[in-house]
Amino acid sequence: MDMLIRPPAPRRPRPARLSSAASAAALAVALVSGAALALPTVGDRAPDARVEDADGRELQLKALRGKPILIVYEDKDSTAQNQALKDALAKLAKGDRYKRSIAVTAIADVSSYDFWPAKGFVKDAIRDESRKVGATIYCDWDGTFREAYRLRRGISNVILVGKNGQVLFAAEGKLKPEAQTRVLDLLRKEVDG
Repeated sequence: MDMLIRPPAPRRPRPARLSSAASAAALAVALVSGAALALPTVGDRAPDARVEDADGRELQLKALRGKPILIVYEDKDSTAQNQALKDALAKLAKGDRYKRSIAVTAIADVSSYDFWPAKGFVKDAIRDESRKVGATIYCDWDGTFREAYRLRRGISNVILVGKNGQVLFAAEGKLKPEAQTRVLDLLRKEVDG
């Protein structure tokens, strides 16, 4: 009796959903670990976005092109994260050359308060804080600025846009001293050439 020998069954490829699941898991790990997936990349063209001050005066970022723009985007819970950088910037801005040459743009994420009566109280607080620091603090009422720059909520975000409109630096969270030095050096280079 002859036995029929069958070749082994071909191996089935792994289902595509496993690799998709692995990719999703890797993305989730990266997001949870705090990887800066959201920030603009150095060299990107900075998006044009608008904000307004507590009195409703609008600022389009494209109006600031031609000078370096330092964006500090924070909410009420993250204002202290980069106080050392803000203190260093205040010292730098005391010189007239830097004061005229740099657009320091402080933006408050106030999207959680875009309803009556909270909005009125927040506007008063922003006005008071602007007077205290001696600079205009702009408001992102609807989160469109945050979305345009792909920023995370609840964390300090620092972005430097060069005179040419390209992102030179982008970081989130408390900056280490070497990152603070890098931002200040980039600003000086933009002003001094």
